[in-house]
Amino acid sequence: MLLETIKLAIRSVRRNALRSFLTLLGIVIGVAAVIAMITIGNGTTAKVKADIAKLGSNLLVVRAGDGGRPGGPRSVDRPLEEKEVRALERGLTNVTAVSAASQQTVRVVYGTASMPVSVTGADTQFLDARNWAVAEGRSYNEQEVNGGAGVCLIGTTVRNEFFGGGEFLGDRIRVGRLSCQVIGLLESKGFSGFGQDQDNVVFMPLTTFQRRISGNRDIETIYVSAAEGASTSAVQADIEQIMRESRNIAPGREDDFNVRDMTQIADTMASTTTVMTGMLGALAGVSLLVGGIGIMNIMLVSVTERTREIGIRLAIGAHEKHILIQFLVEATVLSLLGGIIGILLGLSIAVAATYSLAIPFSPSISIIMLAVGFSALIGMVFGFFPALRGARLDPIEALRHE
Repeated sequence: MLLETIKLAIRSVRRNALRSFLTLLGIVIGVAAVIAMITIGNGTTAKVKADIAKLGSNLLVVRAGDGGRPGGPRSVDRPLEEKEVRALERGLTNVTAVSAASQQTVRVVYGTASMPVSVTGADTQFLDARNWAVAEGRSYNEQEVNGGAGVCLIGTTVRNEFFGGGEFLGDRIRVGRLSCQVIGLLESKGFSGFGQDQDNVVFMPLTTFQRRISGNRDIETIYVSAAEGASTSAVQADIEQIMRESRNIAPGREDDFNVRDMTQIADTMASTTTVMTGMLGALAGVSLLVGGIGIMNIMLVSVTERTREIGIRLAIGAHEKHILIQFLVEATVLSLLGGIIGILLGLSIAVAATYSLAIPFSPSISIIMLAVGFSALIGMVFGFFPALRGARLDPIEALRHE
């Protein structure tokens, strides 16, 4: 019985193909918009989390100043010092690395080629704290840091610009006025979510950077990597306490430094993108309601056109429920067909968008199944009134209908 009803519904859809297509277009657009928005949003969230993770595992960043107030720059009255790094190394537990670093954009020259590069001076724990590996060669050692040796690591962008595919280990480049020997190549990290090339970098010993690049012993940033499974909130509280003691900040006075938990930042940014995705998905869902109204309208027209057919079926013994089921199934098939087309279209749009935006393709199976179920539900809900109207027609009046 149900199978025959479905066949009749499909036959009716095919009989008025253009009208059926225009009717289900609202469902197609609504479902496609929801699928595309949510898939792109999921990819954006995954991209944000991956970019933050590239900065380091369970990373906390300590900087001088108040961290910046809304509408104003970050004020730095007193830079970080070496003694504070040592205090953190002695006092912190549940951490894997504590590293001091300073950074500056410097023009780097090799032969006749030159380019501005982000140059970082850091100690030997920097790569561990930032979860960064050496792809070729080696990193500098403790002796080279203490002696202020003229050695450096380069990113893949710097290598490609200066050396192409040729040999580079042992060669020398000029960083500002400093000539340094290339001893290693950093693992590529690509572009960050903010469009910054993370491979356009040069790393060198902190003492070398302080003596030959910055000209002072100030430390810009202290990176602290919490141990796996350790609470970054607890580590942050310990850092703040040790820093206050080391910088002799009296009780009741505000901190002249700030500590940022990258895990919390990642969660906040991911939560923001999730909320935005939900809002865009809900907005796109309005198209589904519009599509449902279109289905109700066309089913009312269909009932009017087929009044005589309904009258004949009722006259030869069909029950009201048979007429009700026929039109209800027809509306559901029409809506479900639009939902399936919308899913395919939405996924195609999402694939194109994720490719152009360089974000992961992250379709949600649960959302796809929900879209299928919701499109079928729209057909049932908006098709019920026209179906009920057709089922309640008087057979005699229906037979008289021209």
